[in-house]
Amino acid sequence: MKPYKILVADDEEQMLFLLSSFLEKEGYEVIAVTNGQEALDKFSSNSIDVVILDVMMPGLDGFTVCQSIRSISNVPIIMLTAKSSENDRINGIKIGADDYLVKPFSPKELVIRIEAIFRRINNFKGPKGIIKIKEMMINTLGQEVMVKNEKVKLTRKEYRLLLFLTENKGKVFTREQLLDHVWGFDHLATLRTVDTHIKTLRLKLGESGDCIKTIWGVGYKLED
Repeated sequence: MKPYKILVADDEEQMLFLLSSFLEKEGYEVIAVTNGQEALDKFSSNSIDVVILDVMMPGLDGFTVCQSIRSISNVPIIMLTAKSSENDRINGIKIGADDYLVKPFSPKELVIRIEAIFRRINNFKGPKGIIKIKEMMINTLGQEVMVKNEKVKLTRKEYRLLLFLTENKGKVFTREQLLDHVWGFDHLATLRTVDTHIKTLRLKLGESGDCIKTIWGVGYKLED
């Protein structure tokens, strides 16, 4: 099996060397760059599995690079920053980052978070092709959802939540379990976040949203 390829962008050479060395020892293939433009260039010319972006870089900062990558790809993105304000974390998550680490941090923690991302990705590799439930159709290859032949626009987390419930049809999950499987290390997510996403999914799916059942005092499940 080919090693996962990780793109690391950080203008601090010592940090870049430390992360690259540690990730390579863990068996990952690393492409290391020192600025945002080079990160975009390497991303476009390589098949990248995870992107690690420092926020404060000369020229194009990490937020700008994250937005550019997210506009064309769903590749997992982890943001690194010396800033610890809540606004920075919220901004990173809003523009599409999957996780956020504040410097200084342990390289081992970064590896653990990368492994958690790959576990979530592997969990979403369920049935290929088309899944049909009532009048809803999920194209797992194109990551599209159709209801009555009309495309339903879902956020990445809404899609992941729907797909996870679909792939585990009939099984009941607590809010805590859904947080773990769908949101992982997103520290901004709470139990209320799950309820909100379930409510939004039901609204967007219309009558097909009735397949998402509330199990009072426990959590949620999807029934055909």
